This record gives sequence, C-alpha cells and structure tokens, in this order.
Amino acid sequence: MAGGLVKYRHLSRNSAARKALLRGLVSKLVEHEHIQTTYAKAKEAQRLAEKLITHAKKDNEQGRRSAQAILYTPNLLLPKVFGVLKHRYKDRAGGYTRVVRTEPKNVYDQGESAILEFVDGPKDSRFMITAKAVARQQLLGQQPTFITTRSIKKITQFRGAQEFQAMVRKFMKLDTETTGPVSKAADEETAQLADRAKGDARRVTDAIAASSSKNGSDAVSPSARS
Repeated sequence: MAGGLVKYRHLSRNSAARKALLRGLVSKLVEHEHIQTTYAKAKEAQRLAEKLITHAKKDNEQGRRSAQAILYTPNLLLPKVFGVLKHRYKDRAGGYTRVVRTEPKNVYDQGESAILEFVDGPKDSRFMITAKAVARQQLLGQQPTFITTRSIKKITQFRGAQEFQAMVRKFMKLDTETTGPVSKAADEETAQLADRAKGDARRVTDAIAASSSKNGSDAVSPSARS
C-alpha cells in the first residue's frame, strides 16, 4: 500500500544491493569488531549482526547455514563466530552490539556517522572511555560520579572487574608518564609568554613617555613667543 509505514531503511538501494551492503558490513564487523559508517547503515547492520550472534548461540545445523548465508567469507569468519563470539555472549540475553554516534565522517555532506561495535570486545569504546574517566578521577583524588558508577556496573556485568581495573591502571600509568613533561613544557612556555608581554608593555610605556615629553616641549606659550 502506498504511503504505508516502512519497517526498515532502504538505504537508497534495491533489495539485492541493500542485502549485499549489510552482509559486507557485518562481515567486516566480525573481522574487526569495530567499524565506522553512516548512522542509518549502522542501525540496519546492527539488526543483522544481532541475528548472526543468535544463530551462533543456537549452534545447530540450521543456525550454521543461516550464519554462513550472512557472511561473505564464512570459511574465515565462522570459526570466530561459533568460537570466540559464541562463548563471549553465552550468558547475555541480547544486546550484543552497540551503535555510538560520532562526528560526521564526510565534512562535505555532513552525513550522520556512527560506530558499530561488539560490546565487551577488545575495542569496546564505552569500556575504554569509562576506564579513562575513572583513572582521571583517581589521579585527581575525586570520587566517581553517578554516571561513572552506573557505567562501571554495566560494563563489568558480564566482563568482570579484573580486566577493568587493569585498563584503569594502564591509563593511570600513561597519564603519569605524560603529565610531567607536558606540564613542565607548558610552564616554560607560559613563562616565556609572560616575559614577552612584560617587554612589550615596557616598550609601549617608554614610547608613551617619550611622546608626552616631546609634546610638552613643542607646546610654547604665546608670551614666550613674543
């Protein structure tokens, strides 16, 4: 029926081209576990990636055939799907992927961009961002905020706290190694700018004083002229 509700995004492609595009995105997602594309493509590929993990968790003949039909290179990616990914999400009921909005990838058309990634993976952006925030708060002697505490609870629910603490210590070590030289260089640059500003101010003051004395000598009274 014309004008009806569309249940999925067509992505300006016909059915065959759309299916090929999504298969390619999901294949790259399984290979790299972290891809960047437009927001619309990421949301549509997310649906297909969730189905792929569901087929892997069933681990039967029908599931293997369905997963093989989704991937472009099943001979290379099926062992990872039915091995690493299956065991990673065996206790998770759903939500195996995450779409994170980012700045436009193309600066000319300003199209909405996003990152599609597997949660609890080696390239989980929320995991690394939360670890970075906790490391920063610990270095500053601050207590975690409510949002940080909630994020910690989410990312450690299926992954465990040991790996998270290791990532926090890694970020703290990096901050400790880089903060000293950077702050010292910043202090030296600030001192140089302050000395330069003092010199400029001194030269301006001398110029004003010289101009005032010159104007005073040039201003002769009428009685002195006569």
